[in-house]
Amino acid sequence: MMRLLGCLILAGTTVVCAGATAGAQQKIFELSSTTFKDGQMMPVKVANSRANFPQNANCIGENVSPQLSWVNPPAGTKSFAILMVDPEGRGGGGVVHWVAYGIPADVTGFAEGEVSKDSPKYVGGKSRLGVGHYSGPCAPPGTQPRHYTFVLVATDLEPTALPPGLSKEELTGKIAPFGPGPRHDKGSAGLVGLFVGPGK
Repeated sequence: MMRLLGCLILAGTTVVCAGATAGAQQKIFELSSTTFKDGQMMPVKVANSRANFPQNANCIGENVSPQLSWVNPPAGTKSFAILMVDPEGRGGGGVVHWVAYGIPADVTGFAEGEVSKDSPKYVGGKSRLGVGHYSGPCAPPGTQPRHYTFVLVATDLEPTALPPGLSKEELTGKIAPFGPGPRHDKGSAGLVGLFVGPGK
């Protein structure tokens, strides 16, 4: 039975759900953070910084990536991929803040601030800003908190199987293609952090 903790539309009609296969002896694949609790506000330091975007007054943080860790990956996992998406950004069109993959199966998390820059622990994809490392929120003022969704996908792909620079759509098309072609996803886990811009 699949326990669904939430779903994220990743590429066209491809949906990856945050959950894990839970059998009698199977422990749940879970993603967590010590920087914030699931469904709660993230601290200001995770927001992007004015140093990166001097023209954007909404970038009020330090671009410190949150601590992330995971447990109980599905059997057969060879690597992980992770996405951070603001589905409410750009008028509901969504903003991709981070795309990373090729994370070896023996990696169980990232320290706070570790993925604010490139790292040998992952292959960087391409966010909306065109970079492969974490880019924090610059949420506008006068809005309700946005939902920043982190989705971790366990795959049967070798860490070196995919080239750098893939977009969210390209990555999910490789991992979980819609139509012909083998699927490489073994399970997924999710975490949601909230953030609102200054003046709220």
